[in-house]
Amino acid sequence: MRDELVHREQLSPNFDERSLPISMVVLHYTEMKPVETALERMCDPEAKVSAHYCITEEGEVIRLVPENKRAWHAGLSYWRGHKDVNSASIGIELDHPGHALGYREFTDAQFEALVPLLGRIVKEHDIPRANVVGHSDVAPARKIDPGELFPWDRLAEYHLCLARPTKLERGDPFDNDASFYLALERFGYDITDGHKAVEAFQRRWRPEMINGVVDGEVRAILFQLLLDRDRGLTR
Repeated sequence: MRDELVHREQLSPNFDERSLPISMVVLHYTEMKPVETALERMCDPEAKVSAHYCITEEGEVIRLVPENKRAWHAGLSYWRGHKDVNSASIGIELDHPGHALGYREFTDAQFEALVPLLGRIVKEHDIPRANVVGHSDVAPARKIDPGELFPWDRLAEYHLCLARPTKLERGDPFDNDASFYLALERFGYDITDGHKAVEAFQRRWRPEMINGVVDGEVRAILFQLLLDRDRGLTR
């Protein structure tokens, strides 16, 4: 299918059939350089990994797997009741050195290529903003990408993901950590590894301090996210 937002195709053999309708987008970084290394890996049958798209730091959009197929990008993961995240999601890899090779800001060209692509995907598949997530959100015990420098705030300005709550109506709404973890699970996270789940939440919602500690600010942010969702203000 012709897509004016896609610059070229480098089709991967690593896909199979979906068993769920598309309801999510998962953003990753490649943690490989140059980008050709990542593309080769995602097209290697022995690697058994892939994504639907890869966006280079220069802003080139490369399609690897058709959207109607199940790409193998999320691995063992979970989000809002879905254990087969691959079946329910579209995976977008961002060409980036990652934490292993020198973590840095994402480029403007890459972001400017992501916005229209993501906008088209979200509209076409009616994906809730709350389901545009990072790999670390769906696999908190294993992954930290796209990491604390990913510009979620800029993406939220285009209404393509949830914004960080700015007005926190209650300072410390949970009586204890157990109630916080239950609320975190209700929001969507796998809390099997509680410390890692809190780190993932912080990486997404309070990236200036990631320590896995359940503090008053973290509690208040989560409470506000749930409150806004229950009021129908976020989807």
